[in-house]
Amino acid sequence: MWLVFAVGSAVFAGITAILTKIGVKSVSSDLVTALRTSVVVIFSWLMVLIVGSVSDISSISSFTLLFLTLSGLSTGISWFMYNRALQLGDVNKVTPVDKSSTVLTILLAFIILGEAPTVYKIIGMTLITAGTLMMTVKRSSVRTENHRQGWVLYAAGSAFFAALTSIFGKIGVKDIESNLAVAIRTIVVLIMAWLIIMIKKKTITLKTVDKRSWIFIILSGIATGLSWLCYYRALQLGQASVVVPIDKLSILITILFSYLVLKEKLTKTATIGLLLLTAGTLSLLIQ
Repeated sequence: MWLVFAVGSAVFAGITAILTKIGVKSVSSDLVTALRTSVVVIFSWLMVLIVGSVSDISSISSFTLLFLTLSGLSTGISWFMYNRALQLGDVNKVTPVDKSSTVLTILLAFIILGEAPTVYKIIGMTLITAGTLMMTVKRSSVRTENHRQGWVLYAAGSAFFAALTSIFGKIGVKDIESNLAVAIRTIVVLIMAWLIIMIKKKTITLKTVDKRSWIFIILSGIATGLSWLCYYRALQLGQASVVVPIDKLSILITILFSYLVLKEKLTKTATIGLLLLTAGTLSLLIQ
């Protein structure tokens, strides 16, 4: 059953990237994060009410709460960096760097969670790293505003904190219903997101968000909520070093939609890189 949830997580995560890219075009990345998180909070707590896990709140241990909080903080930082990277770079370049969090997650799972490394996982990590580098190589003949320097740093930061999110989340969901875990973690992200908006005095920019952006931000929030619910359930039922790679296959959906919707095309080198990245991800599933 964990496999179904992991695949569901990948599908919704892939859709999220495209919806977010469209939604952040004319809106501050900080504000997009705050608004999207608000939608996820409503959605996740609605799911808690539906499954009836509200009564479990009183039995949550301080240990579980600590790691859910750490997971939420890592998520918030990752989101801010990812949204900023999407504003500065193409989806088909930002996404591969962000998905390299798979390698970091597996390394941390080896070190922190004691999930034993295998030959296939080492091969997979190598292929993912090589594929990511090939997909993000800069074409010297192309100079557009979307290729401004800086996106790669934000994307790399997003990957690092996404990896921490997975590890903290795996530890935090051990003794708690998965929907409730998502809802609590989202509250942490929400508080963090709106604090940043208030500190930067960007609340006034809410008036400048047009209808089109609102629609895509809300859709992005719903897709994110569905992805999280599937992801955390999968983490509860399966190994982090296996669940995470499947979730990262969302890159295939993202690249497909970036081509169909955003008209972003891959070079031959990037296409080979995508194949290597996909092959590496699939090899991680071999036990």
